[in-house]
Parts: sequence; structure tokens; C-alpha cells
Amino acid sequence: MDNLSQISILILCGGLGKRLRLIVSDRQKVLAEVTGRPFITFILEQISNAGGKDVTLCTGFMGEQIEKLLGSRYKALSLRYSKEQEPLGTAGAIRNAFDMIKSDVVMVYNGDSYCGINPQNLLEWHLLRKSSCTLALVRVPDVSRYGCVNFDSNYMVTSFDEKSADIKSGWINAGIYCINRGSVALIREKENISLENNFFPEMIGSGLFAFPQDAKFIDIGTSSSYKEAESFFNKVKRSVETEKSRGDK
Repeated sequence: MDNLSQISILILCGGLGKRLRLIVSDRQKVLAEVTGRPFITFILEQISNAGGKDVTLCTGFMGEQIEKLLGSRYKALSLRYSKEQEPLGTAGAIRNAFDMIKSDVVMVYNGDSYCGINPQNLLEWHLLRKSSCTLALVRVPDVSRYGCVNFDSNYMVTSFDEKSADIKSGWINAGIYCINRGSVALIREKENISLENNFFPEMIGSGLFAFPQDAKFIDIGTSSSYKEAESFFNKVKRSVETEKSRGDK
């Protein structure tokens, strides 16, 4: 089970997107268009390129739009849907999809952010450290909007700093995780529970590890960050094309 093709992957797509509603009011926020395509397709592309196969989209608010647009396949990916009847929070949505997790480790993506890591490397790191849960982290110059994740020399997460007005650099949650199925089973059923506020803090000292990476990151949770997304992905595209041209020489 050391290959991405062998594990279940969940994408959290149930958020209300309140902060984005002023400019994207007619669709689920993961379907907001960036460079002429739905944002979520960048995540699906990343998973497909890394060899993933089995993806479940955890839907809630306007979830029918996602299923209608994407259907049951995206390139090499088989797509299924876990639907919330009422808001369950990010951890509650994972627990709601428990029966669709067919592997001992599940990889989870936030549907409204993108981090340019190699997900296969995250999986291998998780397995090497025998983690219960591993968080992909990226370093940013200003953590004030996100809060900060602290870890020790063995990469064990030691604490989470809340959002604050202080502008400082640090490591933030990049929105991609590996979680053991047994840990998911401990989440209370049919309750609104947050990964960030409840589940992760409670995992400190119980095998919660960091996977710090030098990688590009963006989320589309606010109007300003959404407006930056087109420029972000155009730069990513140029970078990929440059690397490909170097490889062809």
C-alpha cells in the first residue's frame, strides 16, 4: 500500500464559501472558474498525474452541481460522491465517507486550495514515520491569515498558533493530509467537527507529523485570493512547460 493508486482519496467540497459569495454566487466554490476551467480540476489533475485512481468527493452545499459537471470519471480517476444531508464540518465530512475508504490510509484534500507537492511523496513520508496523521505544510512570509503549525526536529507537530494580526513567516497547513483509517473511525459520527479546530489539535502527541515542503500554494477562500488564482496557475503552467522542455533536450 505504498502507491497512490492503492489508496482512497477524499476531496472536501462541502463548504458554504461565504467569503467568496460576492463574486462567485451561482456555483459551489470548488467550481469557480480559473483560467477558463473549474478550480477543482487542478486538484484532480494533480492526483491523476501522480497515479491516483480512487477519488471520493465529499459534497454538501450545491453538491449536485459538482456531480453533474464531473460525473463518474475524470481522466484516469474513478469518481464517487459522499453527500452530507447537513453541514458536518471538515472532519465530520471525512467520517461521513468512512464506508468509501477502502485502504488503511486515506489521503484528504481541501477542495478550495492547491499545493504543488507530489502526493506520492507525502504518502511515502507518512508510511515511513508510521504516522497516525500527516499534514503537508508550506512556508509563507505572512501567516496572519492562516495561523501557524509548529513541529520539532523529528517532524512531530507540537502546537498550532491561532490566526493573529502579527505579520511573520512560518509554516501553514497546505490542505493535504494522510490519515490512518483507524484514526478516522475515532471521529464521532453525524456531528459537525472541524479538522483544524478539533481533530488535529486532539491528535498532538498521538502520531501527528508534519511534511514541510518548498511548494507553491494558493487557496480561493477569499475574493482577493481568488483573483490571484489565474496568475498563480499561469505561472505553474509556464514552470511545467519549462521543465518539460529541459527534459526533452
